[in-house]
Amino acid sequence: MFVSVFDVFKISVGPSSSHTMGPMLAAARFLADHAESAPRHGARLRITLYGSLAYTGIGHGTNAAVLAGCLGFAPATYDQAQAAAALTQLSAVRSFTLPSGQTIALDPQADLVIDRKTRLDAHPNGMRFALLDTAGSMLAEETYFSIGGGFIMTQAEIAADVADDQPDAIPFPFSTARQMLEMGEASGLSIAEMKRHNECAHLAEGDFTHRLLGIWETMDACIERGLRATGELPGGLNVKRRAHTIFNSLSERANANDAPLHSAMDWLSAYAMAVNEENAAGGQVVTAPTNGAAGVFPAVLRYYLSHVPGASRDRISDMLLVGAAIGGLIKYNASISGAEAGCQAEVGSASAMAAAALCAALGGTNTQIENAAEIALEHHLGMTCDPIRGLVQVPCIERNGLGAVKAVAAASLALQGDGSHVVPLDACIETMRQTGRDMDERYKETSLGGLSVAVPDC
Repeated sequence: MFVSVFDVFKISVGPSSSHTMGPMLAAARFLADHAESAPRHGARLRITLYGSLAYTGIGHGTNAAVLAGCLGFAPATYDQAQAAAALTQLSAVRSFTLPSGQTIALDPQADLVIDRKTRLDAHPNGMRFALLDTAGSMLAEETYFSIGGGFIMTQAEIAADVADDQPDAIPFPFSTARQMLEMGEASGLSIAEMKRHNECAHLAEGDFTHRLLGIWETMDACIERGLRATGELPGGLNVKRRAHTIFNSLSERANANDAPLHSAMDWLSAYAMAVNEENAAGGQVVTAPTNGAAGVFPAVLRYYLSHVPGASRDRISDMLLVGAAIGGLIKYNASISGAEAGCQAEVGSASAMAAAALCAALGGTNTQIENAAEIALEHHLGMTCDPIRGLVQVPCIERNGLGAVKAVAAASLALQGDGSHVVPLDACIETMRQTGRDMDERYKETSLGGLSVAVPDC
């Protein structure tokens, strides 16, 4: 099993990797694969959203994202202003032209269908694209599922259990935490070293390191933007940005003799909330492993660099590698999708990744790192995904702050032990999978239960 660090950490656009990034990529993939089926003029594109994409798609920005994907926009290079102008143009002319010169009719009001009645069994985040001729006959059709973290698969790929593209061979193909620990013990390598060997099996070391540090630079830039920004977030909940005020307050008292020790939690929350306020505003973030949980991991890395004595920027690469190793195990053996398994799969996974990364940076052994990830994930089990109005704001923004706090606490606890513990990480991941399977769909990113209906006046 191999999930690349660049799959776990992908440059994305807010507010949801499964609801914006996935649909945007699916639209582009469909047109790339099937546009040749359409005549130069006269074809029409119809898009249908199902499940969580239908229930919370408007609040999550799915409608705009899937249309932007049709217009050639991609998450890694997304420009909000350009996309807004292009979408306004699409609404006016109700068609778009592909680079090949083909003109496809697409009326956002009539051809983007929200279907809350039909249930697709493969995954809650389903979408169907259909190319039709002038008589309404089918030219091409494909169903995609956005399975979390920006990953997409067709219905056939899910049915055949087809994994994402895998390298032909990697030196440490661990698919469980137990295998990871066994390979580490046999080789004498750390988790970060094994992960680096896997990544560099098909990518030059220099190119790999450059790309990896670029991921952290994008994360850190997002934190900085969020700490500077003020005002209200879009969507109608009138949620005010708070990271800027918290950061300024903490900065003013940073060297005060009476600063309480628990202010460390406020620093963590400020960094995490800065990212998720940017995400809620539709800004550029890095999936870690998803947009909804994008603040946890960078907050812990920033906390390490800014507040831990003896911290070194040279450890950032290893922290990213360890986090990706844990995130890959969770994705492969359970889920990172809130629509599939609740917020335990998003913030819980992010907290486990961050706990493991911090433990590694502080000199933890492989077994202590595995223990840190297990502690963090264990104490998110059962967490529902119930965003009010389908917006990735309440409780999502604060939840990232608390996920970061739990990650630091988990790393610290693990470092106080020798790595031995009762519940293995593999067992915790499997428990999360089973809990997500048993969880009522009202609590899995549909906004039909939990906090979503507890505040009816919102």
